[in-house]
Amino acid sequence: MLQAIGVGSIDALFAAIPAQFRLSRPLALPPALTELELTRHMATLAERNVHADQRVCFLGGGSYDHFVPAVVDALASRGEFYTSYTPYQPEVSQGTLQAMFEYQTLICRLTGMDVSNASLYDGGTAAVEAVLMAMSVTRRESKVVVAGGVHPEYRQVLRTYLAGLETECVPVGAGQGSTDLETLAAAVDDRTACVLIQHPNFFGCLEDVAAAARIAHDAGALLVQAFDPISLGLLKRPAELGADIAVAEGQALGTPMLFGGPYLGIMACREQFLRRLPGRIAGQTTDRRGQPCWVLTLQTREQHIRRDKATSNICTNQGLIALRAAIYLSALGPQGLRETAELCLQKARYAAAQITAGERFELAFDRPTFKEFVVRSRAGGVERLLAQASAAGSLAGVPLGRWYPELSDCFLVAVTEKRTREEIDALAQCLREATGVVSPHPNG
Repeated sequence: MLQAIGVGSIDALFAAIPAQFRLSRPLALPPALTELELTRHMATLAERNVHADQRVCFLGGGSYDHFVPAVVDALASRGEFYTSYTPYQPEVSQGTLQAMFEYQTLICRLTGMDVSNASLYDGGTAAVEAVLMAMSVTRRESKVVVAGGVHPEYRQVLRTYLAGLETECVPVGAGQGSTDLETLAAAVDDRTACVLIQHPNFFGCLEDVAAAARIAHDAGALLVQAFDPISLGLLKRPAELGADIAVAEGQALGTPMLFGGPYLGIMACREQFLRRLPGRIAGQTTDRRGQPCWVLTLQTREQHIRRDKATSNICTNQGLIALRAAIYLSALGPQGLRETAELCLQKARYAAAQITAGERFELAFDRPTFKEFVVRSRAGGVERLLAQASAAGSLAGVPLGRWYPELSDCFLVAVTEKRTREEIDALAQCLREATGVVSPHPNG
């Protein structure tokens, strides 16, 4: 092989790497294990993980313990779907193309948008692709405005993408749990390509998306909304709020938490932006015999067209997870989605009331919320508190100090339709006892 490629040695292949960064000794690896020994070793390592089947899960922040109907696994696990590769070519199988088309149709109905692509990598990259798309549509590449309530990891991914561009990323704070519209209006000008806002936001609070859209549109910018798919069982759809591009993390639609993903990037937009939409779009047509069939209608990747004309070079569309989302939405239907959203809302409100019933905890923000809310520990010690709750059987929430130093005494609690009254009561009791304060249950 070295002779065929014209290289004298293996070391020559690594000549471009500075010597101080190259390992000059053999790897310190233990002796090889037999298959039986390796299986036992891997099982021992796996047992260190704590998952939602071992603890009652109140974790959120983009990954949620929603119920997954059995039909999702039953259909998505079929060999025709489970083993098919990400479709790049127009000659891909009709079944895969139809599944993509059905997914797009359901996402359009869910968001109210005119067109959806056939999915992206995850919620964070979908948000970034929407920003880049807005820059292309408006031909403004100097500035984007991002609400402080957008997921901090989405914002981090966006900063990474924009690091090589001369694009100013202007943050607008969410000090009271939601975006201050006066500050937003002051930040948006005729150089702004788009406003990126999340509703419900990372703190679980609802945002005034319609007002933000007016601010963006008055300046000639676009409004990109990141949304929670389950929330649309109750809340207005992005298109009805004035959003131009809608993006989401699709994990909640029929996919388990899977230790954090990657999951599914949902992206939809208005029809006039169709040719700027990254990824793939499956379309329905008829064959030469007049029978319905499906094709890749639009595929504006650099693999298919000139690189300078491509809308994106993203290579993974998470087709299998998109299929799971389509099956989930089909199984629930509009009424089932509404009932799921109502259960999340009602149970989250009950949990907030139970947790804050004593003097130890309070809600950090006086804002309407959907299924998540931020709890402040008046005595601090959030990391210790959550560790004690986990030992007692509850994954009580996500500490916020890693992203928001000013909220180091706060944690984010998510309540899905799976949580029962008994589980919520047990969490509230556990949190009270974890602080060393044991008080009677509010309900006796």
